[in-house]
Amino acid sequence: MLQNLIAALKSSSSNDALSTRRRHPRRTSDRCVVVIYGHTFPVEDWSFGGLQLAGDDRLFGTSQTLDFTLKFKVRNTILDVHHRGRVVRKGHGRIALEFEPLTQTIRQGFQRVIDDAVASEFAESQV
Repeated sequence: MLQNLIAALKSSSSNDALSTRRRHPRRTSDRCVVVIYGHTFPVEDWSFGGLQLAGDDRLFGTSQTLDFTLKFKVRNTILDVHHRGRVVRKGHGRIALEFEPLTQTIRQGFQRVIDDAVASEFAESQV
């Protein structure tokens, strides 16, 4: 009886954080741009599964496959990550790309970006 009362008082069947549709957490704080067909676009956010860029959405077609280069500012250098993805959504000046499966090299590059960001945040917190 007590369990029924507790279950009824819960807002959901779990007290865990709400689940999301995302397989990977989005990153918005990294300095990053993407180069597609020689044009540079700012990256709004990215994850291990894809990215969202700001630009003229008329330049891209839904389901279009693109080769691109992500450029991350990592410490005192620029890390270039060459990859391929598909346009999954576009509109209102934003284009969302889903990455093709990541190679080990690309995954390590992304992890390097994350590790650098964490180290920078830690260093700033110690000042």
